[in-house]
Amino acid sequence: MFEGKTIGFIGGGNMGEALIRGLISASVLLPEQICVHDVLASRMDHLHKVYSVRPASNSAQVAAESGILILAVKPQVMSRVLDELRPHLDHRPLVISIAAGISLEALSASLPPDCPAIRVMPNTPALVLEGASALSRGSHVTTDQMDQAMALFRAVGSAMEVEEKWMDAVTGLSGSGPAYFLLLMEGMIDAGVLMGLPRPVARDLVAQTALGSARMVLETGKHPAELKDMITSPGGTTIRGLSVMEAAGVRGSLMRAVEAATLRSQELGKR
Repeated sequence: MFEGKTIGFIGGGNMGEALIRGLISASVLLPEQICVHDVLASRMDHLHKVYSVRPASNSAQVAAESGILILAVKPQVMSRVLDELRPHLDHRPLVISIAAGISLEALSASLPPDCPAIRVMPNTPALVLEGASALSRGSHVTTDQMDQAMALFRAVGSAMEVEEKWMDAVTGLSGSGPAYFLLLMEGMIDAGVLMGLPRPVARDLVAQTALGSARMVLETGKHPAELKDMITSPGGTTIRGLSVMEAAGVRGSLMRAVEAATLRSQELGKR
């Protein structure tokens, strides 16, 4: 599907690196098929040294060489980046943006006419091939191009197509979601230490518990509440712990966190 095709990255930060590592680890792309430009020379040196990808001295070089161009930059600088790229996109590559809050309308307005564009919200577990990505296609994207985009992001985890009206909520949920889970895990690890467990033991127990819980949901197809009830026996230890979490408003806090992140994604799109 990607034989002889160059995939260009504008931006080589954490998310860009996660995708690069995942695509190479999954053997979807060879290192020499990936061309990267970042404003920090140190980042390009790092990516070249670790993954053997091709560094580019400027974004124009990446744009001119790429059949698929992935924009992995902060939303705050997207307008400037697109202004720099536009004169070098006459060959109409597939442009994929992973910047939070940047709508397809805003993206397409800064691209040459009829240039195909896809908006994606991935997340950082792509680094270990366990990412969750949602994709929305623009009006000029062909079926083959959408298939290629889905293949890229499925190589680093799961990927699904969604309507663009849901993308801000996706950003607040799965885009920011790893940080929520990591905060919960950190708290549980500290709790284990408080109760006398060595920190490495607590860390490994919590990490495996999180992984196993996720697999239970995905592999059984059961609602998390149903699985929770299977663990919670009358008068037992689990219900005692859950009662403390409910009293502390953990469920409501998570809902407000997703709402706040969603609203922030909407704000970023209005800049």
